[in-house]
Amino acid sequence: MSSTIEMLEAALQSLAPDHIDIQDDSALHAGHAGAKGGGGHYTLTIVSARFAGLGRIQRHRLIYQTLGDLMTSRVHALAIRALTPEEL
Repeated sequence: MSSTIEMLEAALQSLAPDHIDIQDDSALHAGHAGAKGGGGHYTLTIVSARFAGLGRIQRHRLIYQTLGDLMTSRVHALAIRALTPEEL
């Protein structure tokens, strides 16, 4: 079975990313109410031309839409840094 990080990376490929980095921060939240439900805490850095012309909230919404059910089944919290290649 694939890890949550592998599942997130696979789902995000539809955004044609130049770079993806996902860190599992779940251990930092042990004992947290959300951690008890099985959802993990992650930090995502993603670079994609698909974010051009989109504001921060629009970028986050696009990511949430792309991740779909993973956001309710495998992820409790997701910190996002979404950039265009020009913003690096």
